[in-house]
Amino acid sequence: MGTGNSGFSGAGLRRLREVLARHVESGKIPGLVALVSRDGQTHVETLGTMRHDGGAPMRRDTIFRMASTSKPVSMAAAMVLLDECRLRLDDLVEPWLPELAGRQVLKRIDGPLDDTVPARRPITVRDVLTSTFGLGMDMTSVGTPIFNAIFEQGLTPSGPQPQPEPDEWMRRLGTLPLMHQPGERWQYQISNDLVGVLVSRVTGQSFEEFLRERLFEPLGMKDTAFHVPADKIDRLPDLYAPDPATGEFLVWDEAKGGRWSEPPAFQGGGGGLVSTADDYHAYFRMLLNGGTHEGRRILSRPAVELMTTNRLTPEQQAAVHAMATGNVHISFGQGQQGGWGLGMAVRTHRGDYAPVGQFGWDGGSGTSAYADPRNRLTGILLTQVGYSVPSPARLMNDFWTTLYQAIDD
Repeated sequence: MGTGNSGFSGAGLRRLREVLARHVESGKIPGLVALVSRDGQTHVETLGTMRHDGGAPMRRDTIFRMASTSKPVSMAAAMVLLDECRLRLDDLVEPWLPELAGRQVLKRIDGPLDDTVPARRPITVRDVLTSTFGLGMDMTSVGTPIFNAIFEQGLTPSGPQPQPEPDEWMRRLGTLPLMHQPGERWQYQISNDLVGVLVSRVTGQSFEEFLRERLFEPLGMKDTAFHVPADKIDRLPDLYAPDPATGEFLVWDEAKGGRWSEPPAFQGGGGGLVSTADDYHAYFRMLLNGGTHEGRRILSRPAVELMTTNRLTPEQQAAVHAMATGNVHISFGQGQQGGWGLGMAVRTHRGDYAPVGQFGWDGGSGTSAYADPRNRLTGILLTQVGYSVPSPARLMNDFWTTLYQAIDD
């Protein structure tokens, strides 16, 4: 791809390919698909293989488990309902989620589960959409009774057992106290799964049906779903979680017969989607276009602005920043963007090559997708190596560095 009309320099794109190829040739990353676009010009790299020991080459239409990179996409379902006034930000969630009525809140985060005070107020739609309803995966509270209970109840997608069907998931959630008062503190993950249940109960459709009807089909996201059907399973690589001590490639999830080979009981907005580089590009390009895709409006411009603007108070932001910087080993330095919108990170300070205002998120399965309004830029990097080792994080870091150095104005 040349210079001039592309917004990327030829030399910059060659460096991007060279740096990505170095990671694949190191033997630490079996294969990858990278998509970069700017001002309507798109450049794709496919490198390596579907398996760590060879096999079929990576292709542009390879399907990946998006893990937490599901969050920015699944949140759009709730934004459709806000646009249509089927949800309001300050409505109570109890009419749809009665399991969350009459909440109790832990007196202290590391205390016993029955040492609680009543919640100061009910939970609202806003609390759920902003990840501040009171429960989440707070990595600073690992080992506490409440953190252990969340895992034991199967409320997260990373546990040994798949999550139960939505009504049972809600029942279990309703047995736990909140970690913080509603609206008080930003917390990761559980709220994004809760959004899917909320959307399903408001619409009377499964979460996936609503996403497909209002988002995936209008955007042409034909390979995005909560599982991979049999006729596409050859396009899904095994997912690896290498042994941190030896680097040995351990299979965390096999393609055939694995978790994504059958429709799940729980359609998890926080981490359940599979997709492709082109599908995700369509979604993030729609956000950059203020909610339209090829002349068709998917979301209102204000809905997009609400999603992609920092929603955290200074106090909440300080807690998020402390978690990102104080737990750098958990994600090897990812997640230090500062702010959070709805379902995605929003950069509020410049800590690397990306400017303030860039939005998107990363996934623990080795995925990354962000858009940058200032540079009219989208970048998507998809691998099949989980974060048990720093290799995928270093690859992502180098991807974003080389993408930004390739900008040519």
